[in-house]
Amino acid sequence: MSHLVVRVAVLFLTIRFAGVTACSAGERTGVPLPAPAVDAAIASAKGEQTAVVAGGCFWGIQAVFQHVKGVISATSGYSGGSAQTAEYESVSTGETGHAESVRIVYDPSQITYGRLLQIFFSVAHDPTQLNRQGPDEGTQYRSVIFYSNDEQKRIAEAYVAQLDHAEIFVHHIVTQVVRLKAFYPAEAYHQDYAARHPDNPYIVYNDAPKVTHLRQQFPDLYKDK
Repeated sequence: MSHLVVRVAVLFLTIRFAGVTACSAGERTGVPLPAPAVDAAIASAKGEQTAVVAGGCFWGIQAVFQHVKGVISATSGYSGGSAQTAEYESVSTGETGHAESVRIVYDPSQITYGRLLQIFFSVAHDPTQLNRQGPDEGTQYRSVIFYSNDEQKRIAEAYVAQLDHAEIFVHHIVTQVVRLKAFYPAEAYHQDYAARHPDNPYIVYNDAPKVTHLRQQFPDLYKDK
């Protein structure tokens, strides 16, 4: 049985016996997070910059950022391990060092890196869950910000500290802030998965609500895909 089938099977059991609640910033669902106190300035000219984050199954993270104004593209993939193990069956063992990640290419004249992180922590995942996210468990589902330069590191670390200091979350944030070594795009069947399979029970119960929360909490940043 493939890991994809196992994931759906686990979901059905979770729905039947326990119910499923889509994450939205952990145990403080619906409470807006403050904007980052430390952030990059809006660029005066259009260009492209890249952010890479991980927080559970990449289907939902990709779906959220595909609906954010200023985001040019969002690609599901793997970060944290080697090129030799950057494929789904290997990553699903939880032994490769990879996390299911999303590469976000954005226009810094429309949205800042800090605002992307605000969305990441607010609606895309629960940053207080260690090595898991909803029904998915394993190090491949850990919460990570993969920074590519010193400015991204500074903004990410400052924002995590800001949120922890504000005690908005019931539990401590476990998000790792580590340097990006490489990003490897996932297989074609994983790309745009939520958009192509809106009736998949996993998407309905875990990922579609994240996009709804994005529209509700960030109406000025929401766009139809």
